[in-house]
Formats: sequence, C-alpha cells, structure tokens
Amino acid sequence: MAISIDQRPLYNVMPIGQQVIFSVSQDQLVATKFNVKFIAEVHISNTAIVPATTPSLIGTFKTTPNNAGVGIFDLRPILETFVSPDYEPNATTFPASTSEYKGITAIKEMFPMHLVDKYSVSVNSIKFFAIRFRIEYSETANDPITIDVNEDTDSDQYTMFNGVLQYDDTLKLVNGNYGYDLDNVVNSRQFYLYYYPANFLSNAPTTQYARDTDYGTFPFFNFLPDVTDRVPNIRFIAYNSSGVAFLSNTLSNAPYNGGTWSFTTHSYNYLQYVGVFPANIRQWNTAWDAEFTAGTIKYYTVQALNVGGSGVSDIYTINITCPNERGYEGIRLTWLNQWGTWDYYTFNMKSIRSIETNRTSYTQQGGTWNESTFKIKGYKGGKKNFRVNSTEKIKLNTDFVTEEEGVWFEELINSNEVYIVNEYSTDSENSITNKYIEPVVLTTSSYVKKTIANDKLMQYTIEIEKSKMKRTQAV
Repeated sequence: MAISIDQRPLYNVMPIGQQVIFSVSQDQLVATKFNVKFIAEVHISNTAIVPATTPSLIGTFKTTPNNAGVGIFDLRPILETFVSPDYEPNATTFPASTSEYKGITAIKEMFPMHLVDKYSVSVNSIKFFAIRFRIEYSETANDPITIDVNEDTDSDQYTMFNGVLQYDDTLKLVNGNYGYDLDNVVNSRQFYLYYYPANFLSNAPTTQYARDTDYGTFPFFNFLPDVTDRVPNIRFIAYNSSGVAFLSNTLSNAPYNGGTWSFTTHSYNYLQYVGVFPANIRQWNTAWDAEFTAGTIKYYTVQALNVGGSGVSDIYTINITCPNERGYEGIRLTWLNQWGTWDYYTFNMKSIRSIETNRTSYTQQGGTWNESTFKIKGYKGGKKNFRVNSTEKIKLNTDFVTEEEGVWFEELINSNEVYIVNEYSTDSENSITNKYIEPVVLTTSSYVKKTIANDKLMQYTIEIEKSKMKRTQAV
C-alpha cells in the first residue's frame, strides 16, 4: 500500500505565511523496516505541476517517524521564500499582456506597480506547489538504504500567495485539516469575486480618500474559486458635488489593457492589479483627466463586475481631498499589507521634516609641507569634515479618522515594506527613474488603538525615515 497523506491544508488556495502541515504514514513499513525516513520532494512552479517530472523540484526534505509512526512536515519556511511582493508590473511576453505607464509598455520602460495605467497580472506573489511523498528504509540495520518507488504518493496542487495569517485569524477545521477560508463570512472578508458583496485583496475600508494626483492600485483574485469565476471588467462612476453621477467608464480586463480574461494554467491568472486612483485613471482617460483638472469630480466609485455585468465586489468610494487650507504638505504612503499586496493612505495634515546629520571629522594641516618653503594657506588647517551622512525624517499626522481606518493602520505599523508615492505630473516615460517611489522605514515603535468611545475624535501620528542618505562630495 502507498504512503497515506493523513493531514493536509484544508484549502487549495492559501496565504503562505501560515503553518503548512502535512502528516504522512505507512504503518506496515514503519513497523517492519529499519532506518525509515519519510521524504517530501517539494515542487514549485508558475505552471501546472507534474511531480513525476523534475523541472519544478526545488528541494528534498526528510523526517524520521515520530512516536506515533508518522512523519510531520511544516513546509512554510521553505515555501514562503519562493513568493515575494510585486514591485513592478508584468513586462514579459508570456503572458501576452504587458502593462503600460502613460501608454508606454513595461517592456520598453520599467516602472513601479503603483503607476500602472490599467491592469497588471502578478509577477512574483502567487505560485503553485505540490509535494511528492516518498519513503526510504533498509531491510536490516546494516543494509543499504533505498527508496521504495512503489510507495510514492503525490499531493494535490496548491496555490500559494504572499499573504500571512495573524494569531487571531479564524481557522476552519475539518477532519483534522485546517486552513483559512478566503471566502470567510466569519472574518467579514470574502476575497473570491464571484458573488456580491466580495472584497478586493485588502483589509482597507471601502471608503478611502485621495488627492486628484495620487497613484494606487487595487489587487484582486481572478478565476477563483473556479476558473469560470472571472472579473472581465472594473466599473468607475464619477459624482459631482451634488452627488449626481455624470461620468462612467467600464475598463476591460483584456490583454491589450495589461490584464487577462482567458484562463490558462499559469499562476499569473489568479492575482491581478488595477490602477484605480486618480493619477492612474487620468494617464489613459482624457475625459476623466479633464474633470479632475477642473475639480468637478468630488468622489467616484470602483466596483468589479462579473461576466453578466453585475457587480460582484463591494462598491469602493474614493473621495477627492482638496489641498489643505493651511498649506500643509500631503504625503502619500504605500505599504505591503497582510495579503502581500499594496495599500495606500495620504497624510494631509501637518508634517514635520528634520535632518539628522552624522559627521566624521579630521584635523587638516594649515599649509604646504612638501615644497622648498612652508606656505601658509588660509583656507586650510584645523578641524574639517571628511564625511557627512544626513538622514531625513518626517513626522506625519492624519486627519480625523474612523475606527475602521484606525484598525487598518495597524498593518502600516507592522509592515516591513513602506514607500512614499509622489504625485502625478505631466512628465514623459523617460523621466520616471527615482522620481515617484522613495523607500522609507517606520521609526514609530508603538501604536495605541483608539476608539470613539475613549478618544472622541481620533488622529494618528507616525514617524518615518528615508532609507537613503543625502550624499556630499568627497574631500
């Protein structure tokens, strides 16, 4: 009899930042053979996996049967190293859809994901894995150890993405198998866009705020839980100050827009990004660009549609914020959220910039010592700075926020990937390097959760530090 897989992940789609437990057994061989070990051959790929072939094999791992005679593997530490954030949009010829920035394809000029005009499929954050379980043993304590190929058993193929689970995320347990339900009513998050109301792949509130020059994307699952469950369109509707809809657009999730509407056995199908904030829209839609410029759009809605044209996601509302009356500088941050995608928030209240400088000094001679006579040089001598390293720090303040936004900010405080996203400008594709995205680190070390009951009006303050130092000339 072949190896039995007694425990496995409950769901075939999972955030990989969780325990990925497999328990396997072969009672007869464990009881009668020597030097028994269970083997897990891990296969990871962007395309459909057939464990009998080895191009997708990334590693072989072994364990000795425990006191119950079973082998237990937690494969999370291995699997999670093979997915990573999508920093840039798709720019390959496979799939045949390539993303654009101001109409220029990513193949010609690479740019950050946050600036994408319309759509991009995932590049690094979602992949497939499967496990071939094997067993090795010897007939006696001193005989050679061999692998019994007749006992090989393959797991199902799983889809993993670059998300993580927190200790309080509710898990479902069925027959000893457990996992996080991505269609989870208990957690009020239903990430599969096949019935209303579902969510984009984020914990962000459905009401957000942005300047008319702000960039940002919404991530979403496609072709899940079934390949027939697809999102062919995203609908935008703009409203004026009277709350009257006056402009709409349905953006096709087509290859010529950087998306994909035809399923193939490739992981890029399952996770996509769409540019939904004002700067993304105005790069490709002249009508919306004119209305943003004129200031007639006060807010607009974003909703994913199914094949029949019905809304399957919640309606997300993006309110356009005006420049602060006191002239405060707005600073927009993006951060890697719990699900391995990007969230955004614009801090439009008072911000304080400071420069912290670290100087390395030396004492310089005050004249020339290597000529026929000593010559005094008035500009030489005394203490000099050899090297100056300066780091810019910024203290940011929110406007008054809701409790939902306050909970959401916890992800920002906990995120290890945070960037400043600078505003839209009428530049060309050749002048975007080093312009729009600035890496920063959060120096805020504590977060106090606020509530309306305790704090009435709620504001938050965070501090960031730019990752790159100011340079000076060498002397």
